Amino acid sequence: MRRSWWPLAAITLGNFMLLIDVTIVNTALPQVARGLDASFTSLQWVMDIYALALAALLMVAGSAADLFGRRRLYLVGLAVFAISSLVCGLAPDAGVLIAARAVQGVGAAAMFATNTPLLMATYSGRDRGIAFGVWGGTSGAAAAVGPVLGGVLTEYVDWRAIFLVNLPLTAIAVWITVRSIEESRGAAGVRIDWPGAASFTVCAGALTYGLMRGGEEGWADTGTVTALVAAAVALVAFVLLERGKRQPLLDLGLMRRPTFAVLMAAALLLQAAAFPYLTYAGLWLQSVLGMSPVQAGLAVTPMAGVSLVVGAAGGRLLDKVAPGRALGGGLLLVGTGALVNAAMVTPDSDWAAFVPGLALAGLGIGLAMPVLVSAALGSAPPERAGMASGAVNTFRQMGYALGIAVLGTVFATRVRDMVDGGDTVPARAAGQAAEAISGGHADAVIAAAPPARADAARALVHESFAAGLDRICVIAGIAALAAGLLVLAVVRGGPGGTPPKPTPEKTPSEPVHA
Repeated sequence: MRRSWWPLAAITLGNFMLLIDVTIVNTALPQVARGLDASFTSLQWVMDIYALALAALLMVAGSAADLFGRRRLYLVGLAVFAISSLVCGLAPDAGVLIAARAVQGVGAAAMFATNTPLLMATYSGRDRGIAFGVWGGTSGAAAAVGPVLGGVLTEYVDWRAIFLVNLPLTAIAVWITVRSIEESRGAAGVRIDWPGAASFTVCAGALTYGLMRGGEEGWADTGTVTALVAAAVALVAFVLLERGKRQPLLDLGLMRRPTFAVLMAAALLLQAAAFPYLTYAGLWLQSVLGMSPVQAGLAVTPMAGVSLVVGAAGGRLLDKVAPGRALGGGLLLVGTGALVNAAMVTPDSDWAAFVPGLALAGLGIGLAMPVLVSAALGSAPPERAGMASGAVNTFRQMGYALGIAVLGTVFATRVRDMVDGGDTVPARAAGQAAEAISGGHADAVIAAAPPARADAARALVHESFAAGLDRICVIAGIAALAAGLLVLAVVRGGPGGTPPKPTPEKTPSEPVHA
């Protein structure tokens, strides 16, 4: 390797780690549940808190990098990521694991926010294009490798190894970064919008907590209502704080541009519809169908594999297609794939029932993801390009976090309704049985049944899990289809993300403050 490519190696390694930790946990969830005696809600938080912290802090981390130095913040992010990964790997209970995952998300936000600026500062000309191509390819590779690597480490080592493996990798990334990357900063006078960051973080966290608690305790529960009200108040505070600010966390004037606003909604819904239901599919594959972690990881790779191939092979073709068509068409395929999954999965299905829908969704992801950021950049003024890039990545991660919360709540509710509606489990134990089925302890429900009722209990597990998967796949499919139609109706522009010529009345050249 030429010496000039060492910075690229350090940055892509960090990017690969932070993205793979979104999906590597999926295939380990049943083992985490058994090892830590974790509830279904705890498993949701193990998945969700990482993406939530990453989304909430991504934009403010970008400002901090401009102010304090991008190389410095990247190194701090790597250190935080490594230490929190160690705590995750040694966690004695679910509470410690969830807390460590939150800190891990903080480190990931610092790493993610500095990736693009460091590449921009290090490379130019043809080398910059190569660097961004390699860096972008790590995103698809992480999605493809994550479930399989998680399965291999869980099955042949231990579920804790999915976190501990980050330690040597971060050490390598730190060593290369120190030796090969020079410091760079943003323009003079950059300030961090701490009030905006605080209000946005409270809004995102309270909303996610409220959605999860509502599914567990009921929507009239005091804690649920309090959390949702706090989210609404924080959102209002965020809007008021950002209005007219010279250096806002997010220029709300961008959201008054229909194309930009629709692209942000598309980023959120694409991530919410395409990936979160795989978490519950992984539980189904292992706890209901009895597959090993490696087998379960391989079973869900058609989506990531197809998306990686399509995204890589179709790059030149997509340059000739209007971004709205590629993004909108991709969302329609993602939605159709989710609906195919809903139609194919029955109580008697095996893993192959998921393959057609996952492949179709992967085709859509491969079309939509490569143009999403370029379309967002094309819909914003040049002086807001960095903010637009941070915003679209923030909305993507928020989509994943909210998708886990919403679909998890729907899934658990549907399973509970199926258990309550049958006569296999005594009424007094129905709640515990539903929680065990949802949380990956289906074998415990079957083992607890009297021998004469074992077959009935097994049938209940299969029926309730299939019903839960059907419901969340339908919701994901409808959300993606709606987003696709909205994009096709609103987003215009030339091939490769070139924005249409602005008209003074509707698309001012300067950002409009709300």
